[in-house]
Amino acid sequence: MALVTSKEMFAKALNSDYAVGAFNVNNMEIIQGIVEAAQQENAPLILQVSAGARKYAKPAYLTKLVEAAILDTGVDICLHLDHGEDFDICKKCVDDGFTSVMIDGSKHPFEENIKITKEVVEYAHAHGVVVEAELGKLAGIEDAVNVSDRDATFTVPEEAAEFVQKTGVDSLAVAIGTSHGAYKFKGEPKLDFDRLIEIRKLIPETPLVLHGASTVLPEFVALCNQYGGDIPGAQGVPEEMIREAAKHGVCKVNIDTDLRLAMTAEVRKYLVEHPADFDPRKYLGPARDAIRDMVAHKMRDVLGSSNKR
Repeated sequence: MALVTSKEMFAKALNSDYAVGAFNVNNMEIIQGIVEAAQQENAPLILQVSAGARKYAKPAYLTKLVEAAILDTGVDICLHLDHGEDFDICKKCVDDGFTSVMIDGSKHPFEENIKITKEVVEYAHAHGVVVEAELGKLAGIEDAVNVSDRDATFTVPEEAAEFVQKTGVDSLAVAIGTSHGAYKFKGEPKLDFDRLIEIRKLIPETPLVLHGASTVLPEFVALCNQYGGDIPGAQGVPEEMIREAAKHGVCKVNIDTDLRLAMTAEVRKYLVEHPADFDPRKYLGPARDAIRDMVAHKMRDVLGSSNKR
């Protein structure tokens, strides 16, 4: 039981039909629910920390909570920096004990993205840490990431091959139509699988990553709205599309919005049904259970990662 990199996880998943779930964490209950699901399902696990999580909970607290989860459950965990915006934050997370970092240089021109990514790769690899990068821009909003539909661009397969060759990056997040947040599609959900297949052909040994891959489960949206929420028209990536992506080199699937919806739905429901209660444990307990059950469903029925640890 230890903090581990994603290297072995991805090596097992690369030529299979399953993907490893990467779940964003912000507090103790979220971490507990996710790790309990991984223990239950015997699934490999990546916990990731965004800019918003670092600001909200502080890295020291999150790192120690993850270490506590390992001690409590015996589950090996990859601790990953999500959307690191520059070399300095990636270096800090490497120095703080993260086992994986993402440098997101997708907002920069292609050559600048290569330069920044290569710098992070050299430092991280020297310290035994793996690196994820991004090519193409996903639309949507998630913490510090805010990209309009107009500015979103899909990954160019030939550029992906050049990028990986020049940077030595360990995994690559690609843009094929997913987006951050709860409003991923205005019409019929579509992902560019032809593009994904072409990228895989050109870099068959590079694990691919799908960001913005929450399903935005309708039952949680409905529960939120039933108990005072206002989330009209929310729509995510259909589960069958995630399963299909796992067949074409996607080894890591990022999930955040579904965690937020599951937790918020249960908190709203409890507070409405028990208006006299003011003990946070009373409503955070059911919220933690909802996260555990939802994550277990993802691992078992969507990602196919149960019993792959």
